[in-house]
Amino acid sequence: MGETVTDAEGFTLYRFDKDTPNPPKSNCNGACATTWPPVLSDGPPALNGIDAALVGTVIREDGKKQVTIGGWPVYRFAKDPKPGAWKGQGVMGTWFVVAPDGKKNLSCLPPQAPAAAAPVPAPAAAPAGGSGGGTQYKR
Repeated sequence: MGETVTDAEGFTLYRFDKDTPNPPKSNCNGACATTWPPVLSDGPPALNGIDAALVGTVIREDGKKQVTIGGWPVYRFAKDPKPGAWKGQGVMGTWFVVAPDGKKNLSCLPPQAPAAAAPVPAPAAAPAGGSGGGTQYKR
């Protein structure tokens, strides 16, 4: 799965491609923030194993401080059923597990579905009613 960032409870953290890192701005509000709860901080955020120079905050539309990594606001995914799950990876092509440098962790994308196999050609039909074998009926 590559390197990921988790919160204190072990839940995987994500970044949103519609946010901006420079300047940091969160564009996930309202219903979006219900599905993707922002990681908030009242004081200076500290994330274990993350370079402190990459960790910061941004003031959200609702006035709360959201944690950033590499300028990118970070979130949890409400549908991750347990710590360590990463069901939000690649959702809508805009949500990605965040790496320790704030970039997308693309090593845990689900594999591409294989291309559909070409249809098997139908067997050639035998000519009808000729002398080439088969059963003939007489009256």
